[in-house]
Amino acid sequence: MSMDSPGERKLERLLANVLSIGTWLGSAAIAIGLTMQCLRWGHVMSALTCARTITAGIALFILLPILRVLLMAIAFVRTRDVMLGVMAIAVLAVIGVAAFTGMRIA
Repeated sequence: MSMDSPGERKLERLLANVLSIGTWLGSAAIAIGLTMQCLRWGHVMSALTCARTITAGIALFILLPILRVLLMAIAFVRTRDVMLGVMAIAVLAVIGVAAFTGMRIA
């Protein structure tokens, strides 16, 4: 049996809620964009609106893990867990460098 502290359970609930809501929002954005394309709403609106809606959903799926690491880093810093806080910030730095490098190459 695990002896989780109330703070750990609260963090786990927060992360689960953020990931769940983010997944639903990303899925909804993709579904709305695809529905707009299937119903040919691109003729009424700009065709880019459909593509941008789908792209927003995909971007949300890409950002969810980054948001999770950011929330964990904040939680670790607030609880003064130095080692885990430093590791979470290091992961964010690696993600940032990789994103910057990817944008420079493309």
